[in-house]
Amino acid sequence: MHAASSFHSALAIFVLFLHALFILWVVFGALLTRSRTVLRWLHIASLVWGILTELLPWPCPLTVLENWLESKAGVEPYQDGFLLHYLDKLVYPDISATVLTVAGVIICILNLAFYGRRIVGSNRS
Repeated sequence: MHAASSFHSALAIFVLFLHALFILWVVFGALLTRSRTVLRWLHIASLVWGILTELLPWPCPLTVLENWLESKAGVEPYQDGFLLHYLDKLVYPDISATVLTVAGVIICILNLAFYGRRIVGSNRS
């Protein structure tokens, strides 16, 4: 393997790792934001971004970067989004893209509802 392609391959793996961490942050971030205002707002922004990238035809920048790095490494880049390419095949091999998108949006909305409940509860105290 050529040194440049090894470098690009390693970077693609690193971006994949970041992508997985971002998804974990979106799903479970509310557990880490309890009294941390900055983290709470970052998580809310991440939830909104997650909903928008699932519902609109916006490419995720991490997917675009990962595909570019894979193509530089000589690997055939995938055409679907991150969730479809990795999580769908790994965890949900027989679930349609629509179901996976709806599940992702529901998870984000439930997180936002959690924040809404927390805000309403703190205003009542």
